Amino acid sequence: MTTSMIHPRVWRILNVLADGEFHSGEVLAKQLGLSRASIFNALADVAEYGVVLQRIRGRGYRLSRPWQGLAALEVSRYLGADAGKFDIEILTQATSSNTVLLQRAALGVPSGTALAVELQTAGRGRLGRTWHSGLGNSLTFSLLWRFGCGLNALSGLSLAVGVAIVRALIKLGAQNVQLKWPNDILTAQGKLAGVLIEAQGDVLGPSAVVIGIGLNYVSQSRLSVQKIEQPVSTLEEICNELPARNQLLAELLQALASVLNEFSEHGFTALRAEWEQYHAHQNKQLQLRLPDGKIISGIARGVSGSGELCLENSQGLLRFNSGEVGVYA
Repeated sequence: MTTSMIHPRVWRILNVLADGEFHSGEVLAKQLGLSRASIFNALADVAEYGVVLQRIRGRGYRLSRPWQGLAALEVSRYLGADAGKFDIEILTQATSSNTVLLQRAALGVPSGTALAVELQTAGRGRLGRTWHSGLGNSLTFSLLWRFGCGLNALSGLSLAVGVAIVRALIKLGAQNVQLKWPNDILTAQGKLAGVLIEAQGDVLGPSAVVIGIGLNYVSQSRLSVQKIEQPVSTLEEICNELPARNQLLAELLQALASVLNEFSEHGFTALRAEWEQYHAHQNKQLQLRLPDGKIISGIARGVSGSGELCLENSQGLLRFNSGEVGVYA
């Protein structure tokens, strides 16, 4: 599902409203050189983008909560000495950060290129699903990382990325974050974040990987939640003090760089025990739906050194490199 792009005029208004204060239609019109009718019409459909707008006669318009815009310079400030490792760009809107960065990867942009998007109009998740997010209530970005090895040496990469995300969130004070095989980040309330990895290159190398991450930052609008087919959670629910979005992006980039360097040297094997430490289903009964629709039941015994899910049942210890974990009738 694709959401239409926001008109530049709407962005100008939303940037003024980002402070979370009331702004009258008259003041907005004078400030932006528009008519009051243009302001009214521009804001008529913003709920489509996950924007929760309050309209009160006599007071004007305001966002239900301030919107923390992303800024490359601010992210670099949080990165400190590590800022030189990344080439960061923030886009106001795009179809998806992965789609744009994959195109740039093919043109040779360097490893460490990071692209964050304030509003994705066609965000993509695993298995062809749509990633739903609204303006300011999530963090959606992609990171390009180049490997000297070939694609066949990248087994377990999505699990390694999960470890990096958990490391960053714990450092920021998040509590009880868990991992679901192969690449979801969970809390007790539901799904907090997801990962989509897309690769370019040859079997023998070199290779380039675009790592897309979507993380729920604060609560979404009811319209956005209605589009999501599973329970979700947000960072504000599990942090005593919610980090700024720019700080969150910086911490995630630092953790990713550290884990990806470790993965390049030692593969997933070096991260396996840590992944299992955060595994939501470790030593628990679960079901796995295979790509052909067959359902396998068993006790989760962690993962292999190459990232395969290990299930134990009457047939013994089985390994799977694809499938969907869940409970099926």
